[in-house]
Order: sequence, then C-alpha cells, then structure tokens
Amino acid sequence: MQRTIIRLILSISYLLVTNTSVFADSFPRDTTYTPYQAWKNIRRNYPDTKIVAPYLSPTVREDRNVVYTTLADTPYGKRELHLDIFRPVKPGKYPALLMIHGGGWVSGNKSMEIPMAQRIADSGFVTIPIEYRLAPEAVYPAAVHDIKAAIRWVKANADKYSIDTTRIAIEGNSAGGQLATLVGMTNQVARFEGNEGNTEHSSTVHAVIDIDGVVDFLAPSSLNLVRTSTTCDIVWLGGSFIQKPEIWKEASPVFWVNEKSVPVSFIESTQPRFHSGRDEMIDMMNQNKVYTEVHTLPDTPHTFWLYDPWFNPTVNYVIEFLNKVFKPHNK
Repeated sequence: MQRTIIRLILSISYLLVTNTSVFADSFPRDTTYTPYQAWKNIRRNYPDTKIVAPYLSPTVREDRNVVYTTLADTPYGKRELHLDIFRPVKPGKYPALLMIHGGGWVSGNKSMEIPMAQRIADSGFVTIPIEYRLAPEAVYPAAVHDIKAAIRWVKANADKYSIDTTRIAIEGNSAGGQLATLVGMTNQVARFEGNEGNTEHSSTVHAVIDIDGVVDFLAPSSLNLVRTSTTCDIVWLGGSFIQKPEIWKEASPVFWVNEKSVPVSFIESTQPRFHSGRDEMIDMMNQNKVYTEVHTLPDTPHTFWLYDPWFNPTVNYVIEFLNKVFKPHNK
C-alpha cells in the first residue's frame, strides 16, 4: 500500500513537472509538448494508453540537474545546461546511454526521458537524460554542440559516475532521434563539435538508438510535406529547404554514413513520415558493413515510447541492443 501511494505521488509530480508552463528562466521556452498533451492527441484512437510515470528502483541511485556546461554569453545572459544521471548502486564500471528528448526541436524537456532512463539503469547501465537548447532559444547547430559537450563532460567525469568511456551510446526519440543519429554519425567531425567545454575529451559515441527520428530531411517523404514559416524544422534549421539547402543536407544523418559509422537500432511507430531516409541509411550502413536493426511496434502513434502498452517493449529493445553491442558488461 505504501509503495502504491509513493508511486502515485511520483506520477503526479512527473505530470506537474512535464506540464509546467511558467519558468523562472530568462530564456524563451515552448512548453506545448508534454506527455499529457501528446496523450490528449492520441487518446481517441488509443483509449487504453496510459502515461508511464517515473519509478526509481532501490538498485539505482540518481543525481538530478547536474550542470554540464555554462554558456557565459548568450542573448539571454549566462546559461547553464543540465543533465540527470541514473546509475546502478552496485560498484563497477558501466556502459552509458545519453538520452535526447523529442519535441520537434522547439519543445519538450529532459524529464520526459526519466521513466525510460530509470528502467534501463536498473538493467546495468548509466543513463543520462540531457537538456539542450531548443529553437526558441538557439537554432541549429546549437543543439548538436550542446549534446557533444554533454558527451565530453560525461567522459571527463566518468570515474565519479561509474562510467566505462569505451562503451557510450546515445538514444533519442522523434527530433531527439534525429539529433542522436546526427551526433553518432559525425564522430570526429570538427564542424559539429562547438567549444562548450572539456574539449580535451572526445565526443565520440559507440552506438545509436533512433526512436522514430527522421534521418533525411531531403527524402521525398520529408521534403514534400506541406510547411509554413512556423513549421518546426523550418524554424530550427533557420529557413526552408529553398532558403537553406546546404543546412538541410548537413543536418541529415544519412549523408554522414561511412565505414567508421557506429551501429544503429531503429525503433519505430507505424507512422511512415518519421521513417524518412531510414531504408537508404540502412543500405549505406550495409555497404559499409556496419550493423543495424529495425523494430516496428504495430499500430502505434508517433509518441508511443511515452505510454503503456508500448513502453516496456521499447525499453526491452533498447536494452537488448545495448547488451548486443556492449557485451560483456557488469551486472
């Protein structure tokens, strides 16, 4: 009974945090994308879905809102960027998974990754949801620079947080999936690094998990969508394809695949528009003899990973992939 009450309190707190529309920060925020708002959009077609709430296992410890970089001079003043860390209580060195939330590059926040981060950490990984700058605050490539800075910070602080720096993966969903895949495909590409700290460390990752994230902005299924000047990708990329063709190509992970690319797991809904470029990227990975796998959850909305009954299968696919590419690891 006591555990049920605690989980109920955690659930309410999670909904409050991820649906808060008033922030003390001086920088602009778009708070329209939350688990609750997304659930309202799908509940008519999927009435049995339930939002998955956080639950911290006794075998997992957490550190919340750790500053990984401080941007001294932005249009909104000094800006700290944060991450959360979930790790096994048992001593050891564990593979790490950085986690990038979705929201169309304009909305969302790292708390949306917490339920999945907690569950995966309970299986022997250090999981790290990160905050990054969204389009209302800074357009492309700021988010890429932030994420690469977070990877460098993780490596610089690996001993403190039980991390094996030879086994670091990155996961993202929706816009976060595009970002995670772009970061993973641009290992050691200087133009994407930025200079946000710990530059003596590498931002290289060793595996990618893309949950329903587009990998080619130039694919017909993406490029032919009807857009306005306020469409998320136009806002984030700083202009339309006609205005910024080189940026639309540069931000597409598929164009960075090569023989040194890292393994990728695609976990997908049954919404075709979010698979733009996937088949072409898999073909290129195959040509370069790099491992890929695809898991499609039947009859799913785009935001499936946030809800039961799809949360557990998604988590299982992530854990199975990490075990496959990072064996052996501590249990």
